[in-house]
Amino acid sequence: MSGVRGRVVSRDGTEIPYERYGDGRAVVLVGGADGSGRALAGLLARRFSVVTYERRATAAVEREIEDLAAVLEAAGPGAAVHGTETGGVLALAGAAAGLPVDTVSVYEPEPLADGLVAAVHARVLVVDGGASPVETRHAARALTAALPRARHRTLTGQTHEVAPHVLAPVLEEFLDEPV
Repeated sequence: MSGVRGRVVSRDGTEIPYERYGDGRAVVLVGGADGSGRALAGLLARRFSVVTYERRATAAVEREIEDLAAVLEAAGPGAAVHGTETGGVLALAGAAAGLPVDTVSVYEPEPLADGLVAAVHARVLVVDGGASPVETRHAARALTAALPRARHRTLTGQTHEVAPHVLAPVLEEFLDEPV
């Protein structure tokens, strides 16, 4: 799978490489600590314009929010954001910080501060794996309950290492709903 490559410049002058795949409504994928997401991008690119980018390895959350802001600007108005693990935390932190995002989905994000959660006004889908540890599933449900406009979905048989072909249709359904 090859995409259109580009670069954006974050607020502090750092260049952030990105790739765009497919056509349609823009969806920015914010990967977890391992930077994976290529398979999910390929599946979603059948219906959406999917933008992936390289996260900084050691940046503070504020810098990463600035990076996400630059990528969202390149993605265009109305872009949705999906984050996995630490990427989910960043997606929600960006929404709480006022980035122009009205649709966010997250897969098993790490726990968030209550003040951050209350500031998220985007429509949110929180997804977890049915075979993930019980603490992870409880955390996903608690996050859903704390967010003003969220709903929850459990993917039967999935673990923290979710299969992209199982997650993609759930995200497509959510992204297709009117905002």
